[in-house]
Amino acid sequence: MKRRDFLTKGVGVAAAASALAAPAIAQGNITWNLPTAFPKNAPGVGTNVTRFAEMVAAMSDGRLSFTVFGGGELVPPFAVEDAVQQGNAPVGHGPTYYAAGKNPALHWFTAVPFGMTSNEHFAWLKWGGGQEIWDDIYAQRNLKGFYCGNSNTQSGGWFKNEINTLEDLKGLNMRIAGLGGEIYRKLGVNAVLMPPPEIFQSMQSGAIDAAEWVGPMLDQAFGLQKVTKLCYLPAYNEPGAGLAIVFNRDAWTELTPDLQMICEMAAQSVALETQAQFDFFNAQAMESLRADGVQFLQFSPEIVDGMRAAWGEVQDELTAASEDVARVRESYDAYLAQANAYAKDMTIPMLSGRG
Repeated sequence: MKRRDFLTKGVGVAAAASALAAPAIAQGNITWNLPTAFPKNAPGVGTNVTRFAEMVAAMSDGRLSFTVFGGGELVPPFAVEDAVQQGNAPVGHGPTYYAAGKNPALHWFTAVPFGMTSNEHFAWLKWGGGQEIWDDIYAQRNLKGFYCGNSNTQSGGWFKNEINTLEDLKGLNMRIAGLGGEIYRKLGVNAVLMPPPEIFQSMQSGAIDAAEWVGPMLDQAFGLQKVTKLCYLPAYNEPGAGLAIVFNRDAWTELTPDLQMICEMAAQSVALETQAQFDFFNAQAMESLRADGVQFLQFSPEIVDGMRAAWGEVQDELTAASEDVARVRESYDAYLAQANAYAKDMTIPMLSGRG
């Protein structure tokens, strides 16, 4: 797939609100608009939502279908959840932390620094009480969300120059999302958030000195290796990023119980498929990028220690300011401690031992 095929889609905000809203119902069938925060053909993040739509249409025998619109085609990439909350779209797609300005606790349902792997994250949502807390937080804004995939371990970032010390970070302009941006700000970085289609141009023009996007598959597709050959691993700031299908609760209650279950199971199915997609194609892309001269480097212990200390400050500040953060952090951290102990005894030795 060529980068221009999806980067050129959805870069302008089109259409009036009337194009967003009401479901089209004909002969008992429902068709809903489904805006996503990403270019809809982007590997992994975009194909995630298109596969969800395909699965729901097939499993419901066409009784429920979605028209997917890429980021910017109907609403700006960072405004999808607002459109769903306001009823301008019955359902949307993206990472919950794009709406963290509404509630900082939403970061924990996408990713937090030094946090859970994709498998651990889904385990916490499914079995550790995470989904119930998420439901309560979303109910405050008349929303209902479902986990639908994860990028797995991400790349730490593409830098135009080597960074070996904390001093090397100071003054850099860096595209980075989520709480990782807050960490880097404490380390002297000018952290900026921009829609995905703008990353390559901003790196190429010199508007930014570094960019954290996703991982080898998407980083390569967006052409970041054409700007710099230095990529640091892994993303301690974002060990994985969860994706979500978000319904307006009024629209959700219009669906019959079987259609609701179809949507929930489609989200769960596409989550597994997307995780496998990232694992498979990230490995291929990394091999290709190395052949293209990319150097995959590790962050120095000094920088990792600085990130960890900054994260401690950030999460304590958020906890003190938000009861929702305090609640979600208590649940998240309790399982993270168990998962970390298990990984050290089981997963890490296995990975190390297989060579």
